[in-house]
Amino acid sequence: MAQTLYEKYGGFKTISRVVMTFYEMALDSDEIGHHFEDIDMPRLIDHQTKFVSSLIGGPASFSDDRIEVVHRHLNISHNEFDVMAELFGDALSQHGMSDGDVKTALKAIEGKRSIIVARNAA
Repeated sequence: MAQTLYEKYGGFKTISRVVMTFYEMALDSDEIGHHFEDIDMPRLIDHQTKFVSSLIGGPASFSDDRIEVVHRHLNISHNEFDVMAELFGDALSQHGMSDGDVKTALKAIEGKRSIIVARNAA
């Protein structure tokens, strides 16, 4: 049985650290930081850790319908999605994920672009 990226990099504890690093960078970002104003960050980090875990072979599961509903009102643009993906790739690298595995993880995130980015986004 092949090892998932989730298993390879230490599971929930490691992914939680990656997500915390990502949000530290995201909160400092002029492009996407505004999306996190007045947000319950511990709750968001927990949710995002489960979401990322699910994308890289972890035990959590999220339906596309649920992901779309959660993001629909945020009006996320393609540019903001690109910034998020770049910061997330940086966070994965900072926590020791190989370049090839970062690309695999980002490909999984890219697969959710159409349900995260606003439908009328440029």
